[in-house]
Amino acid sequence: MAEKFRLTYATMFDPPAELHAGYEKAVEEIRAAAGQDHGMWIDGKDVFTGEKSQDISPIDTGLLLGTFQNAGPAEAEVALQAAARAAKDWGRRPWQERIALVRKAAEIIDERIYPLAAVISLEGGKTRMEALADAAETSDLMRYACDQMEANNGFVVEMGQDPLKGYKATNTNRLRPYGVWVVISPFNFPFALTAGPAGTALVAGNTVVMKPAEDTPWASRLLIEVFRDAGFPDGVVNYVTGDGAVAGQALVDDPRTAGLTFTGSYDVGMHIYRTFANGRYPRPILLEMGGKNPAIVSRNADLERATQGLYRSAFGLQGQKCSAGSRIYVEEPVYDELVAKLVEVTQGLAIGDPTRKEVFLGPVVNQSAYESFKSYTEELSQAGQFLSGGKVLTEGELGKGYFCEPTIAADVPADHRLWKHEMFLPITMVHKIKNLEEGMALANDVDFGLTAGFYGQPDEAAWFFENIEAGVTYANRPQGATTGAWPGFQPFGGWKGSGSTGKNAGGHYYLQEYLREQVNTVIE
Repeated sequence: MAEKFRLTYATMFDPPAELHAGYEKAVEEIRAAAGQDHGMWIDGKDVFTGEKSQDISPIDTGLLLGTFQNAGPAEAEVALQAAARAAKDWGRRPWQERIALVRKAAEIIDERIYPLAAVISLEGGKTRMEALADAAETSDLMRYACDQMEANNGFVVEMGQDPLKGYKATNTNRLRPYGVWVVISPFNFPFALTAGPAGTALVAGNTVVMKPAEDTPWASRLLIEVFRDAGFPDGVVNYVTGDGAVAGQALVDDPRTAGLTFTGSYDVGMHIYRTFANGRYPRPILLEMGGKNPAIVSRNADLERATQGLYRSAFGLQGQKCSAGSRIYVEEPVYDELVAKLVEVTQGLAIGDPTRKEVFLGPVVNQSAYESFKSYTEELSQAGQFLSGGKVLTEGELGKGYFCEPTIAADVPADHRLWKHEMFLPITMVHKIKNLEEGMALANDVDFGLTAGFYGQPDEAAWFFENIEAGVTYANRPQGATTGAWPGFQPFGGWKGSGSTGKNAGGHYYLQEYLREQVNTVIE
């Protein structure tokens, strides 16, 4: 990777040529290696089961990427036992030793970025630059946690002395790990949203059991190989695959799970949240549960910049981002012009095999998402009109996978349910507003509060930031109206139904979520 180029979701639109060459070579090698049986990783050993699932590429359902194990409660228990055994030693090691290993893992990710990205593309349907950025974000998330631990000297703070006559009191405040931490991760960022929480938990001194999404087990298998090759002790990092309702639920239910991070849908997240609360005592749970993210366009906006940001956020990764821009509110004087520009660029987006350089949209992740697209577009066709898209693609090579047109819906009544329901597909809806106050009222009138975007004058942007109910907010950003957060730049997390803690990943307050406070008082 070129020394002066730093890959992020904001810079990925103009990469150096060597990224393409390295990626294309890796895709060939990964395709040739497809079809193998991959074990789980428990207590430093590969573990295989009698029941397995096939990992099929959404690009071409005839491409078997590999087979993966279906864990049951027994395998989940063994993983938790291993993590619990390792927790005492790992948590008591000097924090400097822990961050050295996490930084080593981040270095290995950098070295392997091309094969990692190739798997992310073939398994999840990400375009090459989205996949490369997923891998690059992972190492940055891990390093950020290390940097925060280092900057805070391990979170050990000398407190005041008690005013005790005849005695000397020493009070030391420290943050200490919880024990075993479970990470349940999503398909859409299979590397970053597995390794980010896992790496942070490890820096804090917790041991980890990772349970990836059923659609993307290979990416997490490569991650466990990174931790293995970095030299983590047996039992410190474990990897369990299988059905979320079986293996995932067993991890949630077990009292040895001291803390949990989940990224996924609101319905599943709230189920885990309520289930986790049934334990013997309260335990920390970090949830990121999606969004229904608005963008407001002022009559004073730069419409070229707005168009760029809107299409990138609406249709990047086929709209399968919790930060996707799915609601667009445009002031009446510029509505027709803005919508015309947005339709024109949308109709020109290349759709196809996401490993190809020119492609902007790959397939949706699986058959269920494909069928949901057809269902939602049928519903929207009855309520409004499509300015672009609205159909699945079945001709030629596209007929082998789950490809859907990028879709813009208009004239849908403001009280229609899909204005508030997260579709997680390449569908966005536009609505004409009389003024910014109307747009803000509509933008905030949802149960989610993850990301939001605005285009307009600086004083209007300040008003937007003050009034919007969301955790990650952008103004006048062509790189993405609602998408593109990066650790150390834009900490990522949401309000209301989008998150459970109010603290954002990749920010100043995230690492502390994986630690608990203890004060030590000594009287001399």
